Amino acid sequence: MKKFENFKKALSNLEECRKYEAPYDIVTETGLVNLFSICFEQSWKAMKEILENHGYNEGKTGSLKMIIKLAYSAGMVQDEKGWLEILDKRNEIAHSYNEEVAADIINKTKSCYINMFEELKVEIETNWL
Repeated sequence: MKKFENFKKALSNLEECRKYEAPYDIVTETGLVNLFSICFEQSWKAMKEILENHGYNEGKTGSLKMIIKLAYSAGMVQDEKGWLEILDKRNEIAHSYNEEVAADIINKTKSCYINMFEELKVEIETNWL
């Protein structure tokens, strides 16, 4: 599945952010935030495609929030609240870039979000492919 392969590559790239420590120069900060955004985009697209392939057609034209809620109800993700938080963070950065938001995203990516993306990868590989 192309979308799942894209997600795995994006996750592999995102895992590189663990190598960096604050304070970040602007190029590094921007790059790390963009790696987060790309990984999130690829994750929900993979969720959507895989859910559709398993007969969950209600997500076909749904919003990102609907896809996350559907993935949760189908058992693909375990932490609905956490995934909705990731969506909110992605929306924050998409609409207004500032260093405080960027720093929060980087910190949460390192402490939490990478693990959630990794859990999704394992769940899909184990139970959905």
